[in-house]
Amino acid sequence: MSEAQARQAATASVVVVDYGLGNLRSVTRGLERAGATVEITDDPATFTSADGIVLPGVGAFREGVENAGPYREALLDAADAGTPVFGICLGMQMLLTTSEEAERAGEGDVEGLALIPGRNVRFEGELKVPHMGWNELAIEREHPLVAGVDTVASGTPRADGTAGGSVDGEYTYFVHSYYADPEDGNAVVARTDYGVDFPSIVADESGTVFGTQFHPEKSGETGLRILRNFVDLCAD
Repeated sequence: MSEAQARQAATASVVVVDYGLGNLRSVTRGLERAGATVEITDDPATFTSADGIVLPGVGAFREGVENAGPYREALLDAADAGTPVFGICLGMQMLLTTSEEAERAGEGDVEGLALIPGRNVRFEGELKVPHMGWNELAIEREHPLVAGVDTVASGTPRADGTAGGSVDGEYTYFVHSYYADPEDGNAVVARTDYGVDFPSIVADESGTVFGTQFHPEKSGETGLRILRNFVDLCAD
């Protein structure tokens, strides 16, 4: 489907939050290819009429939390109302409660949105930081965001009808130095190995608040599949 056809066949309206961080145009193009109508906005009043909300982001945790401060209550209200909220990269980390990044910078205990209780921790040891490039997803449990992606635990078939049981060939693009460490292990939808098995997709108990540590908009067909799943979830 061409981008023009995707716009014509759009099934959900999605807002991308403009809080001063992140490649909004790249995310927008990915969502449009996935079949959404997209509005980049810095007006939290638009959240109530949206089918879904995307919180993208690159940069430091404290800066992200501070910049998103004017949108905090609107984001919490949207999540409470069941509107899908999708955090990408830093946006995913902001869904958690705290981050070691602020502590290491001497900035104290900066509080994230706490929609998924937990903290973000730094890669340790001799690992090259940031973790940058393509890496593999290992899906741990079912979630609408990963429908059609192989599931390790259940052996769910892929969208192309081939047998499941692994995620061979399902790679996504990462750029990060910190990773999520949720309090509840059930919040982990997928993991990725980079010297440590870190959560690469997380979701709250309701399943409508979730995030990817990788950039789906930069992750080829696998990323597009995940964005289409998000749009489908918004349209339900």
